[in-house]
Amino acid sequence: MRTHSRLVRALGALGLAAAALIVASCGGGGGSSGGGGGGGGVQAAANQATVTVGQGVEGVANIPTVSITICVPGTSTCQTVSNVQVDTESFGLRLASSAVSQVLGSLQQETVAGAPIAECTTFADGSAWGTIRTADVKIAGETAASLPLQIVGDMPQSAVATGNCSAGTLESTPSDLGANGILGIGVAPNDCGTACASGSASGSNYYVCPGNTHCTPTLVPVGQQVTNPVSKFAGDNNGVILSMPGIGPSGQSTVSGTLTFGIGTQSNNALPGNVAKLATNPFGDVNASFAGNPIVAFFDSGSNAYFFTDSTIPNCTGNTSSFYCPSSAITRTLNVSNYNAATSGASGGLVLSMTVGNATQLLANGNYALNDLAGSLGTGATFFDVGLPFFYGRTFYYGFDQSGSGGAGPFVAF
Repeated sequence: MRTHSRLVRALGALGLAAAALIVASCGGGGGSSGGGGGGGGVQAAANQATVTVGQGVEGVANIPTVSITICVPGTSTCQTVSNVQVDTESFGLRLASSAVSQVLGSLQQETVAGAPIAECTTFADGSAWGTIRTADVKIAGETAASLPLQIVGDMPQSAVATGNCSAGTLESTPSDLGANGILGIGVAPNDCGTACASGSASGSNYYVCPGNTHCTPTLVPVGQQVTNPVSKFAGDNNGVILSMPGIGPSGQSTVSGTLTFGIGTQSNNALPGNVAKLATNPFGDVNASFAGNPIVAFFDSGSNAYFFTDSTIPNCTGNTSSFYCPSSAITRTLNVSNYNAATSGASGGLVLSMTVGNATQLLANGNYALNDLAGSLGTGATFFDVGLPFFYGRTFYYGFDQSGSGGAGPFVAF
């Protein structure tokens, strides 16, 4: 399972939450390079859902959310859940147990050898622990039938015998997550794949829990792992398009964009010939260079700011000390190119430009959609997280990894 993307998502949404509640607003940052247009907020077709950035459940800025409907498989027993975060760098659906209380008791747990299973998902500042259940998931006019998903916070920590979830901080509630759940629609079809399906159980994210107690690590077939819902739609299942409107340097209180399912499957989801298209690895990484150093980068709507390491930019103080506070707005550039494990850096690649504003000032202006917030990863980081700020005024295309069935490899385009 990818850890650094989820790690940074946690740093962005969760690390900022305390400051957001104190100063009444938080934000993200923007950029000026790249193609694509802004997205409207009107649902135009069955394969489109409205994405909203606003106050949300915890007053954390730059959290793009959609509404989804969870149903007991094959029935009309359903619950609609609002404020589910759209995350293009995680894989699969995770919902807080309190957000699905109306149907939770009727959602069957996935089992291995007759015993129910759960998962431990590790973030930077804690872990999410909960059962794997099956539901029909409906988004706009699309349905993923009998989808494995994670319910976070429905099992006590005392049930975990070993691993990251057996001690430390668990993120179990909407307040912890900054949303009622996380909709992972990145390029991978599931959250762990063969790494959790074969080999040693000790390295698996999944646990077998006889009687829902005394959970121990286990291998889980890929088909029972937490799965990207879009990949299980009957059609429009080969990728997603996220389009967000442009905003000014001081941001807006709320904005609406569009999440479109499928790429090249309907008249409303064609991939234009003039976009920048980059092949990624199975987790959405591309080759990159920043400040002369070879790194990897990824484009993550689930991170509410840019996150990178730059010792020349002063950090803020107090509650926003993890974020950058230049005296006036500055620009930083990042070179990106197709992912190639054998080649580091991105010399001669596409040059992206990003504006970094003063986080303390941005977080005090009362807006929840901001386009130049950036945070520090600290020393030793080897990646650049291009977070939601870069999405404003752009349309992003994520092509799913279908190479396992003889199809196309994963890509991101904008």
